Amino acid sequence: MHLEQQLIQRLNDLSPIHLEVVNESSGHGGYFPGKESHFKVIVVSDAFEGLRLVQRHQKIYAAAGDLLSPGAIHALAIHTFLPSEWTGQATTSPDCAHAPKSD
Repeated sequence: MHLEQQLIQRLNDLSPIHLEVVNESSGHGGYFPGKESHFKVIVVSDAFEGLRLVQRHQKIYAAAGDLLSPGAIHALAIHTFLPSEWTGQATTSPDCAHAPKSD
């Protein structure tokens, strides 16, 4: 099973009302087709009720578990929201300093 599918499966344990998992590996150095190393997740869930941002991120890290290990997911951009906070806002990730250069 691909890393992206495994990550989706694990994050579904947080009972999200909205979940996006985006493979952003192509924007990073050393990319090749099929590479799965850099992801962005957007998770909207009641599971974050009463939690500070760092605690929400800790829940994501705990759910991802061993997927965040050498040879697996190298970087994970995390965007967490309560349903009352989520308005469909855009979430962007910073450009990678080692991204492939356009000619």
